[in-house]
Parts: sequence; structure tokens; C-alpha cells
Amino acid sequence: MSDSGRESRMILPSLTRITDFDRRLPDTKPLPRERWSRGDYLVVEMLQDGPDSYGVETVDGNLLEMVPGDRLIGALGTRAATLEVVGDWREIGDDLEMQTLTAAGVLGACTSASLQSPELANVRYVGHAFRDGEPCRMKDFVTPAGDRRLEAPVILIIGTSMDSGKTIAAVAAVRELVAMGHRVAGAKVTGVGRLRDILAMEGAGAGPIMDFVDVGLPSTVVPAGEYKDSLNLICSKLADSDPDVVIVEAGASPLEPYCGDVAMEVLAKRVSLTILCASDPYAVLGVIEAFGSKPDLVSGRATSTEAGIRLIKKMTGVTALNLIDHSTGSEFAAFLEEKLPPGGASSAAS
Repeated sequence: MSDSGRESRMILPSLTRITDFDRRLPDTKPLPRERWSRGDYLVVEMLQDGPDSYGVETVDGNLLEMVPGDRLIGALGTRAATLEVVGDWREIGDDLEMQTLTAAGVLGACTSASLQSPELANVRYVGHAFRDGEPCRMKDFVTPAGDRRLEAPVILIIGTSMDSGKTIAAVAAVRELVAMGHRVAGAKVTGVGRLRDILAMEGAGAGPIMDFVDVGLPSTVVPAGEYKDSLNLICSKLADSDPDVVIVEAGASPLEPYCGDVAMEVLAKRVSLTILCASDPYAVLGVIEAFGSKPDLVSGRATSTEAGIRLIKKMTGVTALNLIDHSTGSEFAAFLEEKLPPGGASSAAS
């Protein structure tokens, strides 16, 4: 029963999609604060002192409105978004109140938020999710992978910031490669937990699709060594499906604390081409200078007009394409065929 006197509704956000909570709800039991850790599943209740409702991304990717008195099973994590929200589970105070840092159910104390960011839900700790007398953690639900190494070529999509057009580029790449007859896998390897991006790749024809949630991370703001292990597990799982090509989206920017630079290092030997999605033409130059190398193609918001495309070419010499514009599809398809290694991605029809 909630503080409002009505029966509490339990909501399962997309961060719980690796669990069996939809079939068997866990027990709820308080755990001493000194025993909390990143990736713990918590039961929290939405408070009155905030928005009247909050949109939660469910395990199938749909949005469900949570209202005060509803309960949610989320996971402790960290977010460091340049354009929206910054927060950390370690900043939760003694009152055990916190915020929903993402609609997927990442929980922590918000320490900074953009004025344009959607209002977060204020929630209060009810207890940890328990199963068979033990607290439930995301990594408890991770399945092992085979011992295969990923051999398929990788198309790596990075950005100058969040909301720079990376998922649009990923979907366009999947669509063109599937049309060519390739078996395409899709992965989002850095960022903060959301399901919508990899679902977009699946909708374009990719399969399997994976992200870091599948290997037990609420976000990739983690130590580099732990992240490398998690990324290698993603690669092993993708290799088991024997794809021809893997489209890899790195959320946010490689310069942000989501381990994007580590992902680029780990995947370097498999990357056949890199697409940089930029928020503006000058940001393209900034990323090139920061990493000392040029992408193979630029897309994103910076390519919205002919003026932006010309400016990118003038400053960097890199080809730019507006992948929202479907008239560029044939040019993009030819570019992909040129860059993929001969024999590196066999046709599914052969």
C-alpha cells in the first residue's frame, strides 16, 4: 500500500529485461547502505513532490506512465549526459530519496540537469530486490557466451555528443546492408541504459541486437578494466550468431566518461569504417583534433543542409552525407560496399 492509500503498482522498466521478474517478482527487503553497489536492483516508490507522471520505458520498449504511489524496480547507476542529466547512485543521501536518471530505470541522485531536460521522478527507497535470501544484481542475470572471437567487420558509429544522429546512421547502415543480403548484428556499446536505440536497429533488420545492459551494466561509467571485460563479452555473444557485419553504436561522445575511447581501442582491429555523427561542423574538427585521426564519413545534424556539408568538407576533407535524406541511400550503399573488406562480409544469399 502506498502513502496515498491506494494499492501500489509494480513497474518493470527496460533495465530489468535480462531478469525473470516478469514471471516471478522478487522479494523486497532493506539492505544496509554500506552494502549497496552499482547494478543492484532496488524497489523504489514515486513521491508526490515532483511531476504528476513520469514515462517509463518498459521491457518491450514501450512507454508507461508512472504516477505517485507506483513502485518501480530499477538499478543503481551513474549518468553523465552533456545535454540532459548528471547523477550518481553514490550521491544518494541519508533520506534514501533519489531520482530516475533515465526512463529505463537507472537510479541515483541527480546532481545537475539541463533546463531542457524532462523533469525526473523523485522516488524513495523501499528495499532491495531479493531472491532466495540474496540481493539481486544485474550481473546475476548475465548468461555466459561461447569462446568464439568476433571476426566480422565492424562499422563503428561515434558522435560529438548525445543526440547527434548516431542511431539514425546506425539504422541507415543496417537497412542498406540488409538490402545487400548481409546478416547484420547491432550493438550499442557505451552510454546509459535505454532499449530504444537497439530496437531501432532491430526494426531495420538487424539481429541479434545487444547492449551493455545484456552484460550487466546500467551504464558504462565504470572502470576501464571492467568495461573491457564487458565489451569482450558482448563481442563473444555477437560472434556466436555468425554475422557478416556488426553495426556498433557508441553512445554519447568518446571524450565523455562512458568509456567510448576504450571501446574504440578494443574494437580497432575489427573496424572497417568509422562514421562520425556531429551536432555541428565545428565539432567534427574538434573530435578529429582530439583523436588525431579522421572518420571515414560524417553524418548527423551537422549535415542537415548543403552549407553544413560544404563546411565539413572544407575544414576536414571528409565526405559528409545526410542519412535522413533517403535520396542519399544509393551513394551510402556504394560507400559501404567500397569500405567493407573483400570477402569480409559474405552475402546471406550465397
